[in-house]
Amino acid sequence: MMRKNRKESTAKLNQSGLTKRLLRLRVNGEVKEVATETNKTLLEVLREDLGLTGTKHGCELGECGACTVLLDGEPRFSCLTLAVEVQGREITTIEGLGRGQPHPIQVAFAEFGAAQCGYCTPGMILSAAGLLRRLPSPSEGEIRWALAGNLCRCGAYPKILQAVTVAAERMRAPKPRKAPGVRGPQGGTR
Repeated sequence: MMRKNRKESTAKLNQSGLTKRLLRLRVNGEVKEVATETNKTLLEVLREDLGLTGTKHGCELGECGACTVLLDGEPRFSCLTLAVEVQGREITTIEGLGRGQPHPIQVAFAEFGAAQCGYCTPGMILSAAGLLRRLPSPSEGEIRWALAGNLCRCGAYPKILQAVTVAAERMRAPKPRKAPGVRGPQGGTR
């Protein structure tokens, strides 16, 4: 029955004269099926078809970085990427970065006031996350290089650099481990 429904929906979609295709995209750890035109960019599919508006629409030329997402953990301008090209690959948007809790980069951006108007923030954060995934101890020059494709019209670059540097330090810090069987103040184990 599922196959019949897909054929019927594809036939209905093609009546408009546009070529549509059913895509299976892995977005923020979940598989999403979306019927969309084959010429749509990943940016358009994320925003218009999936309702993930954290990815910003900027220049459509790959010059501002507002549309940056992570594709298999690497920063990618979604305005220059066709959605049909990324089936079977992991797409991470700002909505899925922390997987239910703020990512250390998001926390540092908030603490240091690195998000002024906020329009560039998702792209900056995802570019920084891609960098720290590859290079946990980046120099200031490496951070600048990784963020070079992201424009901030507010000029918050010093705060952005500070936030990424601190986030990198925090992400490298050893996590405190709880001793097994240690009783907490209420008598329960921690």
